[in-house]
Amino acid sequence: MYENLTPPIKITDPASPTRCQGITSNGQCINESVDSTTRCSLHGANMQLKSIEEKSLKNYRLTKFNAQVQRMSNTSGLKTLSEEIGILRVIMEEKLNQCTDVTELMMQSHTISDLAMKIEKMVVSCSKLESTLGQTMDKAALLSFGSKVIQIIGENITDPDVLDTIGTSIVNLLGEQDNGEN
Repeated sequence: MYENLTPPIKITDPASPTRCQGITSNGQCINESVDSTTRCSLHGANMQLKSIEEKSLKNYRLTKFNAQVQRMSNTSGLKTLSEEIGILRVIMEEKLNQCTDVTELMMQSHTISDLAMKIEKMVVSCSKLESTLGQTMDKAALLSFGSKVIQIIGENITDPDVLDTIGTSIVNLLGEQDNGEN
């Protein structure tokens, strides 16, 4: 039954600090504990290793989750609302990643649609708050800004062809932003 254990069971010195902490009918176990645990293979080292692995995986997931929140949140504006939007997007992404087939997707559809509604509500709230605080530009302000940039460039560049190319590029860029493109 225990022929294929890895690492093999070793008998250790009774005073060894690596001695298994398991208790037998004859007292403390005489086997050496498996690395990173306090038990030998016979007395639950595999359970301790599994627990250590689960804690490590949990720490990895928490770190990954935090990185995803940072990636998905826009920290340059209203930090708390943006972070909450990022958290909801990460949760949605994780929920979708858990679905391996159409059946699972259908079973999770209520949760997914609820998350989508929460994300939409949070984005609308964030947008309203940014607009109230003057952190957004309407089309007229954007065009005025673009015009001022072209004027500043025109004061410093004398070649009309280069100036025309720069002006056209800025107008095209403003048009892309107006259409919602990046």
